[in-house]
Amino acid sequence: MKPWLSCQAGRVRLTLHVQPGAKKTEAAGEHGDCLKIRLAAPPVDGKANAALLAWLAERFGVAKRDVALLSGDKNRHKVVEIQCDLDAAAVLALFGLH
Repeated sequence: MKPWLSCQAGRVRLTLHVQPGAKKTEAAGEHGDCLKIRLAAPPVDGKANAALLAWLAERFGVAKRDVALLSGDKNRHKVVEIQCDLDAAAVLALFGLH
């Protein structure tokens, strides 16, 4: 199991390193004990956080209300929880990691 991924009881918890202001939003592999996400949104007035949560909801095929930012509101290091019934292998496939 990856250190940045936890799947249990219909919930997926991700530990992320977020880089705002990128050319496009994408998963960029692992960064230490985190999954690195490049975000096209600027780090201004919570726009990056909103863009991150919307992108994850779309990626996981869930409603935006099912994606919650648990920590890291004003930090590049974030913990996000997604309400879904995916296992670790499915989550890794969503991000193109194996």
